[in-house]
Amino acid sequence: MATHALTDGQPAVAEHAHTGAWIASVLRARIAAGDLTPGSKLSEHALCATLRVSRNTLREAFTTLASESIVTRIPNRGVFVASPGAEEVREIYRVRRTIEPAAVLWGRLSPAALESMDRIVASAVAARAGHSVQGMADANQALHKAVVALTGSSSLELLMEQVLAEMRLVFHAMGSAPDFHSRYVDLNVKLVSQLRAGHRVEAASELRAYLDAAEGELLGHLGSTG
Repeated sequence: MATHALTDGQPAVAEHAHTGAWIASVLRARIAAGDLTPGSKLSEHALCATLRVSRNTLREAFTTLASESIVTRIPNRGVFVASPGAEEVREIYRVRRTIEPAAVLWGRLSPAALESMDRIVASAVAARAGHSVQGMADANQALHKAVVALTGSSSLELLMEQVLAEMRLVFHAMGSAPDFHSRYVDLNVKLVSQLRAGHRVEAASELRAYLDAAEGELLGHLGSTG
């Protein structure tokens, strides 16, 4: 198993970096970005040095992430990035089916939000043309994050941040199925088009079907590799 310590040369340090919540958000964001992969060991010593925090603060962050099923503590071995299984996938999609269609139905569709979504789906189309699985995965996550942001709720955005971090770990299992992301690019383009046209009910209904299909595909893949 690989050991990771956020050693990208530019650790993010802020005035509030002494809090466990902030450290948890940094690690969560790195997982959501795909920088930390399932099964990776998180080195306490290296992370404390990189993030300039105490061991107790880091352990507080680990406790938060463990409660979110993003990391796993193994006695006498350490803390590892989680490898979600079938039940975790089902829970992820229970959450997503609840909040994302609601955001589509009732969120605030400002011109700026729609322009941002246009840019995201354009980047997804470009990534597909360039056969970039990473690019498509990044754009997919960015779009669904933008959908939840329509609610204007910081609590829901935090929940979605947790879900996206766990989703990235699930997507890692789809490495042997590179077409998984490509088939959702057009669905994301259609979703944004529907929102621009004001067809919210249709968009929400199709998004639920989209999420059902994605869940089924992920569960099928996990079942075939389990």
